[in-house]
Amino acid sequence: MAIKSAILLAFATSVILVLLTGIDAGDIAIYCGQNSDEGTLAETCATGNYDFVNLAFLPTFGNGQTPMINLAGHCDPYSNGCTNLSSDIKSCQAQGIKVILSLGGGAGSYYLASFDDARQVATYLWNNFLGGQSASRPFGDAILDGIDFDIEGGTNQHWDDLAKYLSRYSQRSKKVYLTAAPQCPFPDAWVGGALKTGLFDYVW
Repeated sequence: MAIKSAILLAFATSVILVLLTGIDAGDIAIYCGQNSDEGTLAETCATGNYDFVNLAFLPTFGNGQTPMINLAGHCDPYSNGCTNLSSDIKSCQAQGIKVILSLGGGAGSYYLASFDDARQVATYLWNNFLGGQSASRPFGDAILDGIDFDIEGGTNQHWDDLAKYLSRYSQRSKKVYLTAAPQCPFPDAWVGGALKTGLFDYVW
């Protein structure tokens, strides 16, 4: 009887170990850019703690506005000072970390006025942050891995259109990751409609 119990215990332990080793741990994402005391982007990635770094934020865009990033004390976009982040971005990517531009945030001036506005914003994002071409790329020649929707204001209109336009760029060369940070009430008041497209790769 004792031998039978020992065999069953050993078998159960083996099954548990097999199940545990088959578990895929969740990827960890962090938002970087709004605290000047948080260290550099390269230092953040060098910790080895993160799989995704969201550069926060692009808080001004849409409705004909000139898009402008705001990374707090990290760099001055008005003097083209954020191009020095290019080497940090590439360093992160060389470690297998996805670097993503986060749209919106809790403060800013952003909303999409129409389908065409969404298309224009998608084109701007592609040419200035992703795989396209522009003479005024804020992060220099670094090519980001995707776009994060951290929409906390404006309207809930046309975010689904923006997601659709951006997803089409994945067909050109490398994949454009789409992520989102909805708030707890479901469906989210701002990007609930966009999430229904099924185009998002990750939702934080």
